[in-house]
Amino acid sequence: MLRLKPGITAKLFLAVLATAVFVVIAMGLAAQWNFSRGFVGYLNELAVERLEAVRPRVIEAYLANGASWDFLRDEKGKWRKLLRPVAGVDAPLTPASVAATPPMSDLTGAMLRFALLDADARLVVGYADVRPNAPRLPLVVNGHTVGWLTTAPFETVSAAGDVRFAQSQLRASWTMGAVSVLLAALIALWAARALLRPVRQVAEATHRLAAGDYATRVDIASRDEVGQLARDFNRLALALQRNEQMRRDFMADISHELRTPLGVLNGELEALEDGVRPMTRQSLQSLQAEVATLNKLVSDLYDLSLADAGAMTHRPVPVDLADVLQASVASFRARLAEAGIALELRLDARALVVAADARRLGQLFGNLLENAVRYTDAGGMLRVAARCEDGAIVVEFCDSAPGVSPEHLPRLFDRFYRVDASRNRASGGAGLGLAISRRIVEAHRGEISAHASVLGGLCIAMRFPLLAADAAQQGGPA
Repeated sequence: MLRLKPGITAKLFLAVLATAVFVVIAMGLAAQWNFSRGFVGYLNELAVERLEAVRPRVIEAYLANGASWDFLRDEKGKWRKLLRPVAGVDAPLTPASVAATPPMSDLTGAMLRFALLDADARLVVGYADVRPNAPRLPLVVNGHTVGWLTTAPFETVSAAGDVRFAQSQLRASWTMGAVSVLLAALIALWAARALLRPVRQVAEATHRLAAGDYATRVDIASRDEVGQLARDFNRLALALQRNEQMRRDFMADISHELRTPLGVLNGELEALEDGVRPMTRQSLQSLQAEVATLNKLVSDLYDLSLADAGAMTHRPVPVDLADVLQASVASFRARLAEAGIALELRLDARALVVAADARRLGQLFGNLLENAVRYTDAGGMLRVAARCEDGAIVVEFCDSAPGVSPEHLPRLFDRFYRVDASRNRASGGAGLGLAISRRIVEAHRGEISAHASVLGGLCIAMRFPLLAADAAQQGGPA
């Protein structure tokens, strides 16, 4: 049978409550021990003070009886009478205080523990069990010690009044301890419920998120660590929701992009098979064009998968970026001229050497030139520029109209994203060129961005780290 374990709320409540109970018990025991020892010590101090008050009368009685202790030997009655406080004589006592309260010795029994010793420390009268470590007060006459006053110290509280006082203090201490435990239980209950409520909400939301509800969000009610946990959860849920949507869009885009060339191939082959269309060079070229489209789509998808996995192959060596640009532009001059697009190439006179893979750079510039051919209106212009700027090489591909609305610019580098939502293949490719371009630039530790062009169209800007001259001469990256 599955046993339910206590939740985090119960654990926190029990932990706080157990801590409070332990602290209260420890403080109660410590207070009881300290009070017992302190109270007994207080009684012993009072006994010593009482001896101090008695000492002058004892010395006076000694002198009055011939400077001898014989008058007190075995005379306990005289001894108790001598020890009894005298109103108006003992400093701590007054007639009013004597009438109002019994003497201290009557309450604590201290008088019964007093003893008188002669000069040789032999018992004269009083408490017989005199210990060597008991406090003693000398009785000095004319510079000579003629005896000692001593008292047996209290070991425990035994008098009825003392016991009642000690018990009342003990009851008060444990009552305060019980109230403290109750308050700790209430605070622990509040903390367990109030402080952990956001954590429970996050836990419940996590279960819903794990079940596939990516629209789950958690209300953020604080700015502490729990609030930060809620914010992080919401960001995670948003990222998962976007990834799920991208996955669905990706599957839909792939099926759409593959369906068109496959449909054309299927129709062409059926027409050839049925004899509707003769086998001519033109029909073969049409089939070859669709196969090339499929091949490029599969190659682009493969490149993207490698880039996402961080496995895009490139061999960085010192490369003159101007040479790669010139070669790429030269291969597109005929297509640009056929589309009625003027080309302008601006290269910095300084060396534009970067640590890069020339083949990947050629693929990057080819994608950007392909976009310019597809999306720039006839009679327009494409300006390609490269220059050194702040320790980096800036490359720009700026074309003329039509432009791109500002809301589309941040998403231009998303896979399968095209400004024209109709996905008419006559106006563009599969929407993977700029996505691959971004991966290539990032693989070369560069940056790529899109903004409005001064020519009225779109400008793709890239920054690559400039390779130091000494590293370029050694044939390796800086």
